[in-house]
Amino acid sequence: MISFKQIRYALAIQKHLHFRNAAEECAVSQSALSTALSEMERIIGFTVFERDNKKVLVTPIGEQFLSKAKAIQLQVDDLMALTQVRDAVLSYPMSVGIIPTICPYILPKVLPALSEEYPSFQFNVVEEQSAPLLDMVRDGEIDAAILALPYKVDGLLSFEFWAEDLYWISHTELANGSSEVITAKELEDKRLMLLKDGHCLKDQALSACKIGSDKAQSLSATSLSTLIQLVIGKIGTTLIPEMALAQLVEANPSLVAKRLSEPGPHRRIAFVVRPNYPSLHNIEALMTLFKGQLGKLV
Repeated sequence: MISFKQIRYALAIQKHLHFRNAAEECAVSQSALSTALSEMERIIGFTVFERDNKKVLVTPIGEQFLSKAKAIQLQVDDLMALTQVRDAVLSYPMSVGIIPTICPYILPKVLPALSEEYPSFQFNVVEEQSAPLLDMVRDGEIDAAILALPYKVDGLLSFEFWAEDLYWISHTELANGSSEVITAKELEDKRLMLLKDGHCLKDQALSACKIGSDKAQSLSATSLSTLIQLVIGKIGTTLIPEMALAQLVEANPSLVAKRLSEPGPHRRIAFVVRPNYPSLHNIEALMTLFKGQLGKLV
């Protein structure tokens, strides 16, 4: 019978496609890892990896084996996590992925409060776009992700804890009228610039405005900070979420912000976890703290 140790070794090799690096991750010698893998392949009766001195390849049947092995490893990890459920709230490390249009705007407020309320808690943050974060949640690489909805999270659970509207940002010299709101119709001639494809905020902005991507300027950016600098340079205008106003707009007198008047909320913020994640009490604690701090941002 193959062991959980052998499964862990095999998954590490799949991750790195390099025996030495896999051995380092598993904190064993390369020879011990190779011996364990060879014994596992002898037991199951087929080759999982093709290897020579230059490269490591996964065989077709090996792909099937590793897919099932990963599912087993997730179950084992969740089973082990059950031993921590009775511990005090947020008493052991957690890894949470956060998308770029949320991460820099709540962490400066959340982390000090988190450190004060739970001084021994280790909060590890991964900043990445929505799709890679969901893959990491499914694969068990991180405990949870914080995303902006609507976004497809098939097979996962989502727990909403905040909702907000989008704001149109313009240089004062390009803004017309004194109204504090703006309609989607009015944006059609405002040289609207959005984030590049892959950022869910772009899709949410287009959806809220009910316009096609062809209505936005071809010039796009990978961060809201870059878009704001382009607005300051009078290149065009943009849309940003409410939580980013204080950091990106309020300190710059050359900018004006108007709330998008289309029915909202324009995006909803949620924790996303695996269906069998065993530590939902910790997610609930984080949600409460995050919501409290977000309330101070707006």
